[in-house]
This record gives sequence, C-alpha cells and structure tokens, in this order.
Amino acid sequence: MIVSNITVPLLGAVDTAVLGHLPSAEYLSGVAIGASVISMLLWAFGFLRMGTTGLVARSVDSGAAWLLRALGLAFALGILLLLLASPLLPLITQGMNASADAAPHAHSYLQIRLLSAPLALANFALLGFFIGRGDSRTPLAILVAANLLNILLDLVLILGLDMGARGAAWASVCADLGGFILGWRLLVTRHPAALEEIGKFRAARNFWPWQQAAPWMELLRINSDLFVRTCLLLFTLTFFTAQSAGQGDTLLAANAILLQLLMMTSYALDGFAHATEALVGRAVRARSAPQFQRTTTAAGVLALGSALLITLILLLGKDWILPLFTDIPAVLAASDAYYPWLCALPLVAVWSYQLDGVFIGAGKSRQMRDTMFIATVIVFLPCWWFTRQYNNAGIWFSLFLWFGARSSGLLVYFYIYTNKKYWM
Repeated sequence: MIVSNITVPLLGAVDTAVLGHLPSAEYLSGVAIGASVISMLLWAFGFLRMGTTGLVARSVDSGAAWLLRALGLAFALGILLLLLASPLLPLITQGMNASADAAPHAHSYLQIRLLSAPLALANFALLGFFIGRGDSRTPLAILVAANLLNILLDLVLILGLDMGARGAAWASVCADLGGFILGWRLLVTRHPAALEEIGKFRAARNFWPWQQAAPWMELLRINSDLFVRTCLLLFTLTFFTAQSAGQGDTLLAANAILLQLLMMTSYALDGFAHATEALVGRAVRARSAPQFQRTTTAAGVLALGSALLITLILLLGKDWILPLFTDIPAVLAASDAYYPWLCALPLVAVWSYQLDGVFIGAGKSRQMRDTMFIATVIVFLPCWWFTRQYNNAGIWFSLFLWFGARSSGLLVYFYIYTNKKYWM
C-alpha cells in the first residue's frame, strides 16, 4: 500500500518536475493552480474510496454489491461535476488569485482535466473495493500503470510537442482512462466471485434506492460525513495555494514544489492507514477486541517509524531533491527557504493519517468530520488571519498547526473510544 500510494502524487509531481524545467515559472504556476482546483473538485468525492473500503471490509460477503452502488454513484456525480463546473472555470481561476500570465494556463488545464471526472471518481470506487478486500497488489498495478502512462505522455506532449499546460492535462486524462480500463480488467480476472455476485445482485432487481433503500442510506450516511471532511481538507490546501498565488509566481511555484513533496510523504504514510482500514474492518465485523488492538498497535508503531525515516531522508536529501523539480534559481531559493517546514510536518501529521484508517475501518466517520471542522475553522483560519503580516511563513505556520490539530483531535477520540470499548 505504501508503494501504491506513493505513485498517486507522482502524477502531479511529474507534471511539476517537467514544467519546472521550462524557461518561465508561469507554466508551473498555472498548472499548480489548475491541479489544486481539480484536486479540490475530485477529492471532494474521495469518500467513494474511503467509504467503499470500510463497507467492503465489514461486509460478510465479497462486498460486490457495495462496489456496484459506489460505481453508480461515482459516474452520476462525475457527470454532474463535469456539467456544473465547466461554465464556472473563469470565476474559479480568478478566485485563485492567478496572475495574468498564469491564468490562461490554469484555465486550459482545468477545461481538459474535467473531461475525465467520471472515470476518476469510478477509479476511487474500484480502489476502495480492492483495499477493502485486502488486495493490495491490484491497486499497485493500477496506479503504477496509470502513472507510467502519465510520465510517458508528459514527456511526449510537454517536451516533445510543446503543449505546455494542455499537454499535462491530456496526459492526466489518459492516465485516468487507462487506470479504469485496467482496474475493471483486474476485477474480472482476480475477483471472479465478486463479478458473479454483481450479476446476481442486478438480476434480483434490488439495486436502485427505491427498490432497496437501507443500503443506500448507509452509503450516504457514511459518505456524507466523509464528504464534509474531505471538502474541509481540500479547502485548506486550496486556500494555501490561493494565498501563495497572491505573493507572486515565484513563491507560488516554490510552494507548489513543497506541496508535491508533502503529498508524497502523506501518501506514503497513508499506506499503513489504508491497510489498517481493511484489518480494522475485519476486527469490527468479528467483534474481536484483541485483533483490533494488535492491528492498531502494530500499524501505529510502523507509521511512526516511517515518519521518522521520511524526515531523515528529507533532511539529508535536500540538495538533490529540490533540483529534481526546478532549475530556476529564484524558485529554488524560495523552496530552500521554506523547506524546514516540510521536514517537520511528517512527525506532526502522521497520526492524522494513521487514525483516519482506524476510524474509516470502524465506520466512525462523524468523528473524522468533527475533528477536521475544528482543525480548519477554529485553528487554521484564525491562525492565518493573525499571522498574515508574516506572509509565506504565516501560511506555513498555519498549515503546521492544522495538521497538529487533526492529529490531536483524533488521538483524543481514539483514547476515549478505546477506554470505553466503543469500537466493537
């Protein structure tokens, strides 16, 4: 799961690295804004992955019925997103404080990337099913294949055909399409029992909400909490990018590089969280407190050890990591100035990632929502307001406290629920 997750931010990291070596920072700035917006729009529906994983892990059968419901919801939401967001792109770009040079690149990137919204959301549902089934190799195959395709097309379209931001967008669209085709193919070949169960489920004519409302209500209950939680998360990261854009293209490009590195560390640490989702779901289904304790303890120790290792790699590897992303002197200098914040974040953020896996597996989505609300509305925004005079340092300090509040809130919930034996 760690290897699988690291491939996810590579899709954006490769775009950043290739564009960062073009002569001007405006290309990187435009795609940074566009990628931030598309992440907000798509990952707002990340509950399709998280909710599906927990439901499948706690299911007494293969969980194929939950996959079919999630896929139906994914395609419906993806089409709706494509139709509603496209006309609003000029306003969205303007709201992100894009400079006059970067705005056209951001707009064209978003126009193209939205075309794959239904497939991107369907991929969330497929990945959630495989993780819930404890199948970590299939997500690895899907994500590695999709990102290799993205890397190849980035090189061809951006460097070879000089398509700039449009090339980066088309490469990502093709990666989404390739990932879905491969994911469905691997579902057929590696989980034939699930496919057979889907056929029986459809034949029973109880798929639609008006035919069998209870499962859909459970799906919507869990997903609505996760939707609010994910929207708050993406609002924070998008707000961070918007504030960066207001400080000029150089600082925006530097923060884009540091955020890509942060995403890579986040997805790496999420590997233990995703494995925990499936294992905790099984423990809750079996009502086994010892199994729950063994899983959470082992995953917590390994996650903390990984956070320490990542911090060490970042500290020792600064001089060769940053030049991989850009050779523009001003952007490189700005990235170096704020690099210490990046090095400190894994040790603070690790519990926010790891405990997310515990709560998702146990079906405790409301607690995740409440913690994220407190971290965003009560901690991050007031902190940013009172540190605005410190410009970029202020926004990084606010992000640091945001991660700390998320970790602290989930640790408090975990302590209370464990002591009172609420998990089972």
